[in-house]
Amino acid sequence: MRELAGGYVERDWRTEVEGTVRFALIGIGWWTTDVAIPALESTELCRTTVLVSSSAEKAERAATDSGVEHGITYDEFHDGAAADAYDAVYIATPNAYHLEYVETAARLDKAVICEKPMEATVERAERLVETAEEHDVPLMVAYRMQTEPAVRRARRLIDDGFLGDPVQVYGNNSQPLLEMIPDPDQWRLDPDLVGYGTSVMDLGIYPINTARFLLRRDPVAVQARLSSSHDAFSDVPDERSSLLLHFEDDVHMVATSSQNAQRDSQLKITGTEGQIDLRPAFGGECALALTQGDVTVEAAHDSLDAGSEMELEFDYFADRVLGGAPIRPDGRHGLIDMRVIEAIHRADRTGGTVEL
Repeated sequence: MRELAGGYVERDWRTEVEGTVRFALIGIGWWTTDVAIPALESTELCRTTVLVSSSAEKAERAATDSGVEHGITYDEFHDGAAADAYDAVYIATPNAYHLEYVETAARLDKAVICEKPMEATVERAERLVETAEEHDVPLMVAYRMQTEPAVRRARRLIDDGFLGDPVQVYGNNSQPLLEMIPDPDQWRLDPDLVGYGTSVMDLGIYPINTARFLLRRDPVAVQARLSSSHDAFSDVPDERSSLLLHFEDDVHMVATSSQNAQRDSQLKITGTEGQIDLRPAFGGECALALTQGDVTVEAAHDSLDAGSEMELEFDYFADRVLGGAPIRPDGRHGLIDMRVIEAIHRADRTGGTVEL
């Protein structure tokens, strides 16, 4: 048992490829400026060369502040400005704008990392994936947990039979959105920009997708209860959410998420012979605990913050682009989450079970 809790390799996906992938970052909100740009500065294989924003003044100021060569507007990006200065794009705009930037990136023959969820609706996400496939450009959906070392260690343990047969999963992800961004008119509370809702789209997607990755199984049916009572959440249906997902091979998952609660995240998978508990799970500093019988041990690892997780994600993507290897998670993988989220909101409206 204790030997299973030993350290694990941080970059088990790394190949011998060398080179640099130059990035244009599209959308320079706080996540891009505070997390993505510093993460890219720390990578082995990446460099930021272009920042793309709504105004020339904002783009140029951000580029100057970050030491980036080019700052251009969205319109200039669509017109092909600075296209020779970057090889790939990272899209971190509101969800409903992802498609248009993928369409332009594909036309310009640029590789794409698209933040999750992929788009505001299933239909637009399908068009996004089809666009990348038609132009044969690499597309990765930015599920940073899939390159998180603790999560990858947990996956190998599950593959090796540590759990026995998986039985059930509990996942939670919550944060105080209005404390983080004290603006009731922000885009995450605007259904035209965020999509089906706010808590499941932005937070619930983490336990759902990470469970899919760990178990190598997908949901086949969902039930849901969503509610909003705070005035700021009046336009979205899911200030709070509770979900029941039925996965392949009769694995059951209960998942909760809220954009108006104490920050917390956990993913716990229980099997016939053991249990794996990731807590905290999704906000950086992911920790892994292993239980069999009455014995629980903490897996040894270097704790990472969200920026370090992004650094690994960017380097993984660059490693695959430079080497021409298949990229996971790809667009088809991301489409499954979009369909699950749409089914969750439909299940809440109908009060029944939605089959997938």
